Amino acid sequence: AGVDYETGLALVDELRALVPGGATMAQMALAWVLRDPRVTSAIIGASSVKQLEDNVRALDKLDFEPSELAEIDRCLAARGGKGG
Repeated sequence: AGVDYETGLALVDELRALVPGGATMAQMALAWVLRDPRVTSAIIGASSVKQLEDNVRALDKLDFEPSELAEIDRCLAARGGKGG
């Protein structure tokens, strides 16, 4: 199962605070997923050229500091999500 609605919203708020300047939440999420060597591709649901361009920019944000990854994983684990 997943997490309930209120827990999910609280998790989004926590993660939003971790988004690096100049990046979007979607870019951070894609970069976080793609940094895992077990992931060879990610399916994105871009419905416009702008969304596709924004998603591609996530490739520039793959270099997380270990502390940033730990904080994302902590937020996910604390709210019942899956950490890396």
